[in-house]
Amino acid sequence: MATNAFIYDAIRTPRSKGKLDGTLNEVKPVDLASGVLKQLQRRVDFDPALVGDVILGCADPLRSQGGAIGKTAAMNAGWPDSVSGMQLDRYCGSGLEAVNIGAMKVIAGVEDLVIGGGVESMSQEPIGSGGSAWVSDPAISIKTHYLPQGIGADLIATLDGYSRADVDAFALQSQQRAATAQREAYFKSVVPVLDMHGRVILDKDDFIKPASSMEILGALKPSFAQMGEMGFDSIALNRYTQVEKINHVHTPGNSSGIVDGASAVLIGSEAIGKELGMKPRGRIVAMANVSTEPMIMLTGPAPAAMKALAKAGLTISDIDLFEINEAFASVVMRFMKDTGAPADKVNVNGGAIAFGHPLGATGGMLVGTVLDELERRGGRYGLCSLCIGAGMGIATIIERI
Repeated sequence: MATNAFIYDAIRTPRSKGKLDGTLNEVKPVDLASGVLKQLQRRVDFDPALVGDVILGCADPLRSQGGAIGKTAAMNAGWPDSVSGMQLDRYCGSGLEAVNIGAMKVIAGVEDLVIGGGVESMSQEPIGSGGSAWVSDPAISIKTHYLPQGIGADLIATLDGYSRADVDAFALQSQQRAATAQREAYFKSVVPVLDMHGRVILDKDDFIKPASSMEILGALKPSFAQMGEMGFDSIALNRYTQVEKINHVHTPGNSSGIVDGASAVLIGSEAIGKELGMKPRGRIVAMANVSTEPMIMLTGPAPAAMKALAKAGLTISDIDLFEINEAFASVVMRFMKDTGAPADKVNVNGGAIAFGHPLGATGGMLVGTVLDELERRGGRYGLCSLCIGAGMGIATIIERI
């Protein structure tokens, strides 16, 4: 008989600009990761020797954040040698996939207690550092219809008729919601990043731009127009023949920010919770992965969500809150269009446009964010989803306990 996978806690670091002058640039990725492990242990007070696996997502798993960083983080946290660890890469879905695999291990009875989450230091290992045959090998990229993600986001906006004002208005709402949530201390899942002496390096997200306005956002130049002129627009138009011209509406202001951060979710069986006296915050109800047309790339969240809902025997109307990663404004707008999810239930405390998107860590962060808000509102079900490179999508449904 299958075992339930309960969430005993879900935490994350604050997010900070993923550049050399970012607050977390001084922190090694392994220290970011081991930091959330130690904070998780302090909050829940469990014996780390009982953790069967530490599964961390990372989208550029090389050099300082390579080499099965889940295991290195466990050792760096001072946890017993018996604690195993790994890392995985499903592009932007890596953190949520780590949570899902952890849940699968518990459901299958393979492990009693697992940690899933992720880490990404985009200031130390810039986006794309790991390379890719899909992106950098012309023979492969031509054969598989590769486009940069930003061109795909602009293509979605063009197909759906989202204007520059539309995507900027969505971005402004994200900033305003995030600023309010931070001011009102809604994020109970955020833990400080500490140095080796226990001093606070960062204790709140510092990427949010509360002074944003339509005028400020409107003054930003499109990010992907030049890429389009290099030939990528022609590639897209050759497949999407109903489009005469791609409207390049995405800018740094309405796209996810490049940031550093880490997340950790403690997942376990009901039995281990009773044994250790831990009270669950949530239960993982259903999980799903899908893949869609890889050229447009970013339309996976809706079909992933619908697949997970079908597995759970639920409908869109049953979900109290949606956390859809704001890779680009048009991604979430397309999700709402395709699913009918109401705007007042989607990313109610802002998203990656305001906070930034630490690729491998974001999925785990969404779990804590949705649990925090379900608890604050007294809601029951939350759904987390992310678009992923090559057209994939991932979704997880969580029930508040």
